[in-house]
Amino acid sequence: MDLGSILVPICICVVLPVLIVFLIGRVRQNEMNRKTEIVLKAIENGQSIDPDLFKSSPKKTSIKKDLLEKLNGACVTSLMGTAFLLLYLFMGDSYGFNYFLPYAAGAMLAVGIGLFISYFAGKKMLAKEIEAEEKGLLENK
Repeated sequence: MDLGSILVPICICVVLPVLIVFLIGRVRQNEMNRKTEIVLKAIENGQSIDPDLFKSSPKKTSIKKDLLEKLNGACVTSLMGTAFLLLYLFMGDSYGFNYFLPYAAGAMLAVGIGLFISYFAGKKMLAKEIEAEEKGLLENK
């Protein structure tokens, strides 16, 4: 048993997620510290403070954009599943990981097909909302 075969999964499964969470926390803390510094300087100078400064503004996305993201995800996962399936069928057992490919292909194809179904169902169900949203955008121009 090789030490590398033990350390690589531990680093990927434990250290990497902890590092990502730590970095995201540091970014948010740094952002909050900068906002606090701005507010303290504004108070020192006697200026009015915007009460919405510390509120996080949720990103407003359109229904059409959400549906297009689903379609994009469906295309990518379906193509990856198809590629894994083709690799399994035509590669043979030359690389030794042939047992993994049909499971990966099945999972990717299942996710892709699910996203395709979700896209087309959403497109059909939300047609009126998309049309109203487009009219609102055209009127605002």
